[in-house]
This record gives sequence, C-alpha cells and structure tokens, in this order.
Amino acid sequence: MGDTRVMCTVSIGNGVPRFMKGQGRGWLTAEYSMLPGATRERSQRDATRGRPQGRSVEIQRLIGRSLRAAIDIRALGERTLHVDCDVLQADGGTRTASITGAWVAVHEALNSIGLVDTVLLHRVAAVSVGIYRGTPVLDLDYSEDHVAEADINLVMTAEGRVIEVQGTAEGEPFEMSAFEALLSLGRAGIETLVEQQRQALLV
Repeated sequence: MGDTRVMCTVSIGNGVPRFMKGQGRGWLTAEYSMLPGATRERSQRDATRGRPQGRSVEIQRLIGRSLRAAIDIRALGERTLHVDCDVLQADGGTRTASITGAWVAVHEALNSIGLVDTVLLHRVAAVSVGIYRGTPVLDLDYSEDHVAEADINLVMTAEGRVIEVQGTAEGEPFEMSAFEALLSLGRAGIETLVEQQRQALLV
C-alpha cells in the first residue's frame, strides 16, 4: 500500500490453545513485527528487548480481532491459523496494510486445505484516513501521519459492515461532520482494496 510493504503469511496448525481444547472450534492468532531496516532509522528487534513492544502487541491483537471477524471458527475444527505480518518497509499504515494483506493469505491458506468456502465468511480490508492540513486524506503516508490533525484506522467487510474503528484527534477536537466525511472516504478506500484483493486472488 503506497510505499509500505508488509509480508503476510499464514500457517495452519493442528490443535488449539489450551483454553479452547475440547470445544470443537478453531482459532486464529496473529503476530506483527517491524524489521530493523523498515524505518528511516534502524529500529531494534523485539527479540533483543526480551519482549514485544506495547505497540506491536496492540497491532497484532487488532489484526487477530479483524481476521477472526472474517471466519467461522466452528467450521475450522480444532485447527489454528497462525498469521505473521512482517513489515519490510514502513511509510505509514502498517497495521491496515497488514490486515488487508493477511486476509488474502488467510484465503489462500484455507483454500489449500479445501475449507475456504465453509470457513471464510467475509472479505475484510482496512485503511487509514485522517485530516492533514485541514483536508481529509486517504491512506496517510508517514509525512502526513506524524503531523495529521486527526488519524483514524477503519476495518470493514466488503459489504460495508464495520469491524473496528480506531481514531483520535491529535490536537484540537474535530467536528462530527469531519468524522462522517472521513468514514465516507475510508469506505471508498475499502472498496478499492477489496477489488485489489480480488485481483490478487486471480493471479
């Protein structure tokens, strides 16, 4: 998405976490990391810190929640989908790019075991919107994001149903009319991303 590059992969494992055993349901879990060279200045690997950064944990939870909304975990059986999103190049919107790309990877993983039609319920994509210099902007890059007056991440289904909205005014509060304009802009962006997902799956 723009100059942001995220490698999204999905592995399928037999079994589920201990708290779900014996329920006949599956699970989806996500991990997110930013490679040291993904940003302008080298970042430290989480592994060298001994634990993930709070930001990484928050993003991987968002990815997991977003993708679990797309699947029927009962139809998955006692299997776990392990989603890995590794940021190769960051220029804003890494969490939304991760969700959008990971949905394609989930589709392909389920298709490989013949379960895509029974497990996958919704097509899911995510995009960022914000107010930059007084103007609503779609898919903010880093130069826009770090000085934006408002920043919102929107996760939706292809049918236009909302999964999650994360947003904040970075300074002055903004009007509800501006919020509604951003949601409308984001919806248009989601429609474009859903079409790109379709094209990716035709390749």
